Amino acid sequence: MLIIPVKDGENIDRALKRFKRKFDRTKTMRNLRERKQFTKPSVSRRRQIQKASYIQGLRDAENI
Repeated sequence: MLIIPVKDGENIDRALKRFKRKFDRTKTMRNLRERKQFTKPSVSRRRQIQKASYIQGLRDAENI
């Protein structure tokens, strides 16, 4: 559970902004969306390999 203390005289918009930032950093929504449906281990592994090869390609292109 996220707890955001609101100080006396603090603007509610500022507190909401802090809450949203903290919520994004905890990756709560990302975890919920991942758990919504099951992905086979082979599919997730394949996705990791594709992402790694894409990033490696970008780095290779940058070094050339």
